[in-house]
Amino acid sequence: MQKIRPCLWFDGQAEEAATFYVSVFGGDSRIEKVTGRPEGTESAGSVLTVEFVLAGQEYLGLDGGPQFHFGEAVSLSVDCVDQEEVDRLWAKLTEGGEESMCGWLKDRYGLSWQIVPRALPELLGGPDRARAGRAMKVMTGMRKLDVQALLDA
Repeated sequence: MQKIRPCLWFDGQAEEAATFYVSVFGGDSRIEKVTGRPEGTESAGSVLTVEFVLAGQEYLGLDGGPQFHFGEAVSLSVDCVDQEEVDRLWAKLTEGGEESMCGWLKDRYGLSWQIVPRALPELLGGPDRARAGRAMKVMTGMRKLDVQALLDA
């Protein structure tokens, strides 16, 4: 078990969301454990928590109810090796969700993601500061990030 793992609060959709995320990321992704609410409690037997792994990272999904919702202040950033991975993840995660700007999106559960091609941080952090500025300017006009357009900037 990793020392720190994000806990994602859902309203009756923790198991559904975990199953969806595992299908999106595949590979080293899986549901580890589903825990139901104990007998004698409200909604006994319904899902309380889902422990799952996405690309080797552990998460806890909590079916906590309608009190809290995801917001843009916290997002999951995904390092994508190439445009193909950006395109694939963008398509799956925006299905039923919504696109935002600069590689950000909200999935169907309201969770914010950053779908980031590996080339972007290399461009923005590289020694050519003028190129970094051009890449930043191009990026701010995009929704889904286009690796070639960033490289051409």
